[in-house]
Amino acid sequence: MNGKLKWFGAALVISCMALVTGCGDGDKKAGGSEEESVAVVLKTLSSPYWKYVEAGAKAAGKDLGITVSVVGPSAESEVIQQVNMLEDQINQSPGAIVVAPSQPDTVVPVLETAAQNVPVILIDSDADFEGKTTFIGTENKTAGLEGGKLLASTLQKGDEVVLISGALGNPATDARIKGAKEALEEAGLEVVAEQPGDSDKTKAMSVMENILQKNGDVKGVFAANDDMALGVLRAVEAKGLDIKVIGTDGTEEAVESILEGKLAGTIAQSPYNMGYQGVENALKAINGDKVDKRLDSGIDIITIKNAEEKLEFLKSISK
Repeated sequence: MNGKLKWFGAALVISCMALVTGCGDGDKKAGGSEEESVAVVLKTLSSPYWKYVEAGAKAAGKDLGITVSVVGPSAESEVIQQVNMLEDQINQSPGAIVVAPSQPDTVVPVLETAAQNVPVILIDSDADFEGKTTFIGTENKTAGLEGGKLLASTLQKGDEVVLISGALGNPATDARIKGAKEALEEAGLEVVAEQPGDSDKTKAMSVMENILQKNGDVKGVFAANDDMALGVLRAVEAKGLDIKVIGTDGTEEAVESILEGKLAGTIAQSPYNMGYQGVENALKAINGDKVDKRLDSGIDIITIKNAEEKLEFLKSISK
């Protein structure tokens, strides 16, 4: 009889321990968001634009009470480094992944595998693959069209213009160049050169120097990001030329240049909102809430007329 009582007592203790443990797990899941994590993999963390995206993602993490890790390669052209970083983040089993793919075709196999287990949200650059949760970003061709129209409005029909694209195969910058080219040609301007600047200020400066040696009558330049636009501007200023330069992204340095009367304008995206919405919608997907398949983060045309207001906002999120 004593043996049966001992067995019953032990079973009761085990049952109670199991009950307590089960309740503990339930409390963690009920608490929910503070235990969740979102991995954000960007094209790079070396440029102001991506720093704004990072700031938005981290702000969302703080507001929503979730852990957000943000990583990115040393340059947008480091495609394999980004793939390695993405695989490393996946191996850490986050609740969701937010990705801005530098070269979508290269990362699609990794994203397809990841989407079988966790929500995958794309920002800035889209890609088609099975299981994608949503895409959040600017319609890049539209941004390019607006940039081309803005540049054309400062020039005369028949003027020669140059296009400075990003790293080869980067869909975001490629789409911007395509849109700008359409707008410029429709306005009767002649595109005399189209060269990649790899989204890098120094590279774009060098590329523009070479272009100016062969094309001395250039009157305008559209660059697919602001770092390249500022690099182009250096080359133009060194030659003492009056060439209108339009950038894309709306970075703080570019807006300051507009206020100084240097850059003619920039087509601003909403990188801070893009990062914030990426994390916000990642959490929605984790919780099983409905997420729209495509979210347009919009554009803003920045010229000397509204640059001051834009600069104040950028400084407020750069702290």
